[in-house]
Formats: sequence, structure tokens, C-alpha cells
Amino acid sequence: MCRKLALLATALIAVAAAPLAHAADANTGGGSSAAAQAAASSTAAPTAKQAPPRKASATERAAADRMEPLARAAFWGHELDVDPTDVVAGTHLASALRSLGQYDAAADAAQRALVVEPNNYDALLESARDYIAKGDGFYAVASLQKAQKLQAKDWRPLSLLGIAYTQVRREDDAQAAWRAALLLSPDNPAVLSNMAMAMASKGDAPGAEALLRRAVAQPGAGLQVRQDLTLVLGVEGKLGEAEKLLREDLPPEQADANLAYFKAVSSGKDPIQPSTDGHSWNALKGAGS
Repeated sequence: MCRKLALLATALIAVAAAPLAHAADANTGGGSSAAAQAAASSTAAPTAKQAPPRKASATERAAADRMEPLARAAFWGHELDVDPTDVVAGTHLASALRSLGQYDAAADAAQRALVVEPNNYDALLESARDYIAKGDGFYAVASLQKAQKLQAKDWRPLSLLGIAYTQVRREDDAQAAWRAALLLSPDNPAVLSNMAMAMASKGDAPGAEALLRRAVAQPGAGLQVRQDLTLVLGVEGKLGEAEKLLREDLPPEQADANLAYFKAVSSGKDPIQPSTDGHSWNALKGAGS
């Protein structure tokens, strides 16, 4: 059972993210020599001075957060080019890059934001998410501890701390962090899901299932919590219910691929890795807490 969980925890299929490509600005201008250009300038009509780049308006920024990750990354990258000290732009760029699976670049962007403003709360949380997504929870702990001190009534740093502690095998600390998070936000589905997936990774699929059913029953439960339940049901061999959830939540081809994977693992076969990008539990949890 532990082997099955370890396999499945790295193979829940998500939409493949295209690599982020940065288009270089095209340089205008002819091929004439400097001397010829200088001579021509004496007779050429004066040209209008190009307006300096400007930051987007608050309305434009709010609209950017509704874009797809690639467009968001381009938008916030431009904002950061206009003002390299813009911590908000740096934090949003990191989030967009993380959504694209560019975890190293995301962590770098968040760290640059923290150099400008070391106590920026959103940048601290984003930096932690990026390191967790990379599987480097050790480097998330200090940022989360600082964030927790800055806003002691927010459950999110504690929920993320639980994941980071799990990654560095501090299991007791992880459970303590999640219990503290639930005191601040009782029955929070994200926290319950994090706790459940930690149980699943240790081989306790029935215990994980019970927590996940409690989580999906909460009003704020999202798609990720349902996908976590689907994964655990799949590893338990409860393929009928797993398929029902897959069909409700995913496009047909993704649902088929996930179901085939569950069937292969449940039958004891070594499944072929799907062609689309898989995300580890750590990466999925880093995005949703």
C-alpha cells in the first residue's frame, strides 16, 4: 500500500503547462553608420520624444489576475521591468510562474521581492509556496515562521508550515501546525486536505479518506480537495467512486488517463507514466494552501 501511495502521489494528472517564453523587445533602426546618422540628423525633422513606460492602472492590475498563467506572467514581468522595486508585481509574477510549473524562477522572483521588502506578508507566503512546490520545504520554514508572527490570526502560514515540516520529516511539528491552523479556521478544507495527504503518504489511506470526506463537505472546498479524495479512493481500489469524481471534474481524456493509472496501480502493475505533466503532492499542496 505504501508503494502504491508513493506512486500515486506523484502521478495525479494535471493540465500540462507550456514553458514560459519571454519575447525579446525588437530593436528599431536602420543599418546606416553613426556618421551618416549624425549628418542626416541636421536636416531631418525632429521626432516626438517617446513616452516612458508606465505602470498599469489598478483596474488593469485587477484584470490581470483573471488571466491565464502565461498571460499573467507576461503582464507582471512587464510591470517589474517598468519598476524593479515593485514588490506586488514581483510577488504576482512568482505566483504566475509557479502556476506554469516554473518553480525555480518563481522562487527567484519571490526572493527578489523580499530583498526589496523583507517583511512583505504576501511575498513571504509566496516564497514559501514556491519552495514547497520545488520540494524544498526546508527553505520555506523561516519565511512562514516570520509570516506567522506578523499575522498570528491567519491560518495560512500554519497550514503551509505543516507541509514544509512534512517535507523535512518533522511530523510532530507538522501535526501541531495543522492543529493550530484548525483552531483559527475550524474544518478548513485546505488544512484538512493537507493533513489527509500526509496520512496517505504514510500508508493510512482509510484515515486520509475520512478526513477528505470531511473536507469536501465544507462549503469552501475546491477542486483540489476533490482531486485529493479521488487519488485516495483510487489507491484504495474504490474505482467506481473515483471514476465518478474524475468524470465530474476533468475533461474526458484526462479522466481516462487518471482512471487507467489507478487501475494499473490497483492491479499491481507498473503503470506507464502519462504523457502530460504530473505534479507531486508537494507541488499541488503548495498552490492551494
